[in-house]
Amino acid sequence: VQLQASGGGLVQAGGSLRLSCAASGRTFSSYDMAWFRQAPGKEREFVAAISKSGGSTYYADSVKGRFTISRDNAKNTVYLQMNSLKPEDTAVYYCAADRRAGLGVAPGGMDYWGKGTLVTVSS
Repeated sequence: VQLQASGGGLVQAGGSLRLSCAASGRTFSSYDMAWFRQAPGKEREFVAAISKSGGSTYYADSVKGRFTISRDNAKNTVYLQMNSLKPEDTAVYYCAADRRAGLGVAPGGMDYWGKGTLVTVSS
């Protein structure tokens, strides 16, 4: 599976962005999908995950209530809608695919990664 994230950019605090991650191949629905982010000088951290069917989601406490993960298996795409953005959300955002059962939150547990897309939130 090849993943390509897009949709990053510069936004003011309180604004919104929607990230997309397009996957190649015909097995997209066989993978749980997740978003991670990495700020300068910090470790990569979990943001959100969604199950293969889209029926289950899980969020980091820091984004719960502000971010929404969704997927369209017909389009082989996963999305991250980010609202009420804060300067501390500034990071490179990565999408990842996990073929195991259960929503994973550890970067080391992901099977495939896309190249990141930069989100910058100005105060």
